[in-house]
Amino acid sequence: MPIAEPKDFLKSRFLEGTFGGLMPQEEQEQARRTFSGVALVILCLFGLLFLRLWFLQLAQGDELKQRSEHNRIRQLDLPPWRGMILDRYGHLLVGNRPSYELVVVLEDVADVPVLTGRLATLLRLDPQQLAAQINGAKSAGLHQVRIRADLSWEDLARVETYQPELPGVMVQIQPKREYRHKGQAAHVLGYLGEITDVQIKGGKFPGYKMGDYLGRCGVELAWEKYLRGQRGYRRIEMDAYGRELGQLDRIFPTPGANVYLTLDDKLQQEAEACLEGKMGAIVVLDPRSGKILAMASSPTFSQEAFERGLSAQEWQRLSTDRDHPLENRPLKGQYPPGSTFKIVMAVAGLEEKVITPSTVFHCSGSMPFGNHVFHCWKKGGHGGVDLYRALVQSCDVYFYNLGRRLGIDRIAKWSHRFGLGQITGLKLDKEMVGLVASPAWKKARFHQPWHEGDTLSVAIGQGYNLATPIQMAQVAAAVANGGDIYEPQLVEKVESPAGDILFQAKPILKSRLGASPATLALVQKALQGVVSEGTGRAANLPNVEVAGKTGTAQVVALEKEKIKKKGVETENHAWFVAYAPTTDPQVAVAVLVEHGGHGASAAAPLAKRLLASAFPDHRVAKSE
Repeated sequence: MPIAEPKDFLKSRFLEGTFGGLMPQEEQEQARRTFSGVALVILCLFGLLFLRLWFLQLAQGDELKQRSEHNRIRQLDLPPWRGMILDRYGHLLVGNRPSYELVVVLEDVADVPVLTGRLATLLRLDPQQLAAQINGAKSAGLHQVRIRADLSWEDLARVETYQPELPGVMVQIQPKREYRHKGQAAHVLGYLGEITDVQIKGGKFPGYKMGDYLGRCGVELAWEKYLRGQRGYRRIEMDAYGRELGQLDRIFPTPGANVYLTLDDKLQQEAEACLEGKMGAIVVLDPRSGKILAMASSPTFSQEAFERGLSAQEWQRLSTDRDHPLENRPLKGQYPPGSTFKIVMAVAGLEEKVITPSTVFHCSGSMPFGNHVFHCWKKGGHGGVDLYRALVQSCDVYFYNLGRRLGIDRIAKWSHRFGLGQITGLKLDKEMVGLVASPAWKKARFHQPWHEGDTLSVAIGQGYNLATPIQMAQVAAAVANGGDIYEPQLVEKVESPAGDILFQAKPILKSRLGASPATLALVQKALQGVVSEGTGRAANLPNVEVAGKTGTAQVVALEKEKIKKKGVETENHAWFVAYAPTTDPQVAVAVLVEHGGHGASAAAPLAKRLLASAFPDHRVAKSE
């Protein structure tokens, strides 16, 4: 008997009811149909599986390969080192330092509570706050979130030790700002802050990502596009636990450009020292170009506090401080200019020909006008004074009379010519414009008519009359240089890392005063007399001729009432503006000491220290 083929044997056995006999014909037919159906189903399943494999391999092959690579390969940003900020002589003011930052890659975190619990234990953090931070970043669609910056060596060692138990946790080296002289020129240099979601969505900062830092104020903000640099990246291979296995390639970041300021570091330090323990502002200009040699505001603040991140309590305390340490007083502080405004009045009176150099007014110590008596600072009066003596002795009665002759419209005209009531144009933070009053302004502001008594107050730099320290420095500079109004500049040049000059400052002449050389010569001579024999003798230097003008700005009654309730002083503000040397002016100075008392005693000695520092061959003791 021939041996049956295995498949025939199985088939025959399938068709048999038992091994002892054959199934009935009908049952065999039914079984045959069942077998065919099962075979068809199996064939269809294999067909579907084949089609699926074909679809994944050919149709979606590239996409799935990229997804697989993404899970295995990760691209990490390399932030650029920010450009340095230096003074005019190349002395470093702001540099960089490395900072170790703890970062969590969100897609590698499978169990947020477990991870936050471990991190909280290792770094002594609040687990709930950590969880909120991570979950908030996930909700915002971020790729990663910074947990802590400036890790200590102890914290860094803990994280590295337990790295296998911290999936998604990475330590990155990030550049951090380093301010060489803590708190010095803080309002000029500014500080950095982490970019916000609102700023990114606003579109003003293309190319920035969450976690990036940018300038918040000062030079850091105004020159952000040069200082920032361009980011690089490194591609690394990761294992299933989010641990780095090796680096595939790397594009190095491009450092930001270096910004050289017009500041003189030595003079800036002296300006800061002059204001130590005081509230006020100092501006030092080069009258030949408008370049700022020093600009100080006091009280100041620490940029490092903003770098590490202020707590809500710290920000509340700083922003509500009654001394306003965040305010850049040279640009934003608005004060009555007091008797320094008499410079403007003298030029206006001569140019409008309402007086001559020999015009004399008699000062008895006061001047009755209407129902009010306008007093001179010297109770006994100055007697008969011409313009020279009026400036040297700062006689108020003389300028009351001059104000009456000029009228408010011509006073306003020459105020504007000197640059008052308008921004100087310094490319830094937003400036305040001060106030040049007029009848139209008073009508719009108070719905009241202008009175001639208002003019008398304005004539001595009081009443409706406000100026910023940088504006008054500009007034002194315009007299010193013969009537040119320059736009103040703070940046000397910008240099790329390769040494290419990207920006070079050039003097920008905004306008000309329009006063005759004879007028300016007479005022210059009188300002020299102020320092050599008048109210500004405290600014006199040996072998360096100084011209200047004192000013004592009264805190008006309404302001006194307001600030008394806040417990703030109501002493007068002390002013002094000056330039030197008188024959070849190289430096113009404005000093303002809030509630300092008299300009002669509180501000002039500080100007003397500054000028002595500017001309080191003629130094004076700091105690003077």
